[in-house]
Amino acid sequence: MTLTAPPAAATALRRRPGLRRLRLLGGQGPLFTAALLLLAALVLVAALAPLLAPYDPEAMDLTASLVGTGGDHLLGTDQSGRDILSRLLYGARTGLLGPLLVVAVSTVLGTGLGVLAGWRGGWADAVLSRSMDLVFAVPGLLLAIMLVAVAGSGMTAPVVAMAVAYTPYVGRLVRGVARQEKARPYIESYRVQGWSGRTICLRHLLPNIAPTVLAQSAMNFGYALMDLAALSFLGFGVQPPTADWGAMINEGQSAIQQGAMLPALAPSFCIVLAVVAFGIVGEGLADRIAKRER
Repeated sequence: MTLTAPPAAATALRRRPGLRRLRLLGGQGPLFTAALLLLAALVLVAALAPLLAPYDPEAMDLTASLVGTGGDHLLGTDQSGRDILSRLLYGARTGLLGPLLVVAVSTVLGTGLGVLAGWRGGWADAVLSRSMDLVFAVPGLLLAIMLVAVAGSGMTAPVVAMAVAYTPYVGRLVRGVARQEKARPYIESYRVQGWSGRTICLRHLLPNIAPTVLAQSAMNFGYALMDLAALSFLGFGVQPPTADWGAMINEGQSAIQQGAMLPALAPSFCIVLAVVAFGIVGEGLADRIAKRER
């Protein structure tokens, strides 16, 4: 005998919130659209850096040290005679790749742990919640510095450390949303029909919480970009002569003392612009979700 959902639950099935949440990008303001276009342009520039860069970003020419804007160098050169525009374009690659890896790993781990804790409850929820609290107790930057001291500088150690540090943020958010979603009528109707918990989570619970996770991931991307740039500025991240926005700010400090502001200001402006754009997109998605929930 096949069980069927009651009328009220069947109505809830047809009106699952996840079907409404998929229309997140519609109806946003011009600021949201501008930020989204800016991020798309940033990704495109990073992908086409080898074609767009007028010079080799690591090629040094001490005879052209701190050349001003215009002429052969649109944004001038740094103290080593390297073209600033070329380094900015290539720096977008490392500036976006690191945060992308951090967000991808932390989102997968945090979503898995959060759904498990929110769905199972009981001892599983208690153990996972306390474990995430322990990770919260260690600042992400400190964890990255400790890992760099063991594994050496570069991109790998900071990315791993920041991914671990960001996982509890995603896990707590997903846990709360999963608990709310679990109490909705459509979940109970699937239970009545004999669906397993794993099937319900994979086919319905996860798609319904995906927009919320996407909004959090957009904001986390900006934070991760800023944290990784700070580590590169301190010398724990990407190492010279590789083009990286954080490392460029560190290298540009000596140029400031010689009256050249652009080697440090240009990468700083790129970081601020990217972080603000990701923040606007994340907040826009979150506001859209909140309005649909109300």
